[in-house]
Amino acid sequence: MRKFLIVVLVVAVLGAGAVAWLILRRNSPSKTVSTTTTTTTTIPVAIAPLTGLPDPSGTAITRSALTVKIENTPEALPQWGIDQADVVYEEIVNGGITRLAAIFNSQAPVKVGPVRSVRPTDTQVVWPLGGIFAYSGGAPYAVTSIETVPSLKLVNETSAGTAMFRDLSLLAPHNLFAVAPSLFAFGGTPTPPPALFTYRSAAQKVKGPTINSFIVQFPSIYPVTWTWDTTSASWDRTLFGMADITGTGVRESPKNVIVMYVTYVNGIGTEASYANLQGSGVADVFTDGKEVVGTWSRGASKADIISYKTAAGATIALTPGQTWVELLNTGAALTLNPK
Repeated sequence: MRKFLIVVLVVAVLGAGAVAWLILRRNSPSKTVSTTTTTTTTIPVAIAPLTGLPDPSGTAITRSALTVKIENTPEALPQWGIDQADVVYEEIVNGGITRLAAIFNSQAPVKVGPVRSVRPTDTQVVWPLGGIFAYSGGAPYAVTSIETVPSLKLVNETSAGTAMFRDLSLLAPHNLFAVAPSLFAFGGTPTPPPALFTYRSAAQKVKGPTINSFIVQFPSIYPVTWTWDTTSASWDRTLFGMADITGTGVRESPKNVIVMYVTYVNGIGTEASYANLQGSGVADVFTDGKEVVGTWSRGASKADIISYKTAAGATIALTPGQTWVELLNTGAALTLNPK
């Protein structure tokens, strides 16, 4: 009788539908609620070996280095594709002019140049890199020299096919240009190329005096001025008294500039001269707006990577990004404008 009265009261208060729910709930089997823990795996992003920058697409580690020999006279301006190179070497050649060896890996511009001839210094530069070397031609002694580099795919104007073209709006010989994607298609080893430098983390500070600008005193009309740009945190390049602007309107402004004091065998500016990159010498490294004075050294083998050390013997770490290496003759001046 008491149970009946309780049910009547429940129906009266909650309604028949609620009572049905209570009955079903009482007769339903008990359930255990479980929780699932999800583990997220972070896949590391590839790093481009010649810049130290993240390479999310992984492109840089799937191909070799591509070195293109580029003219650096007033008649060659504007140059194309230089701002997209990973590393650029500037060297003194015959006549006291300078030429560039631009090394590509992480980027592949469709127009690079003007492309010019090989020089013996190029053998010293590309030996540890291998890959592909693109040039217009060269004197027999220079071609013979570059042919000694093992595992180097040589591509000149004759063998390039559509990977090089002449811009008929410009005068020869300043009108030959390379197509980097087509040159990469020639294949090259090793893949990827070895890293040439050590890079610092964002938290790692550079120790050295702050520099506003400095002048690399190459011969004749070729001194180069580098000025620290606080906005871009890079070094603006000035040549022939003008801002170095590429054919696409980009100011040439690398993150790092290394001045290597080297001996030019056979003299400076002679026909067969070349920068000796074996042994050791003084190096001035400019990065993060500062100067780090140290040394460069390379073992007896041309295949060895050049190392850069502080006066205390620690490895000099560069800022990730493009690096220019200025092969300045020993005894030449380096003019500093400190802050």
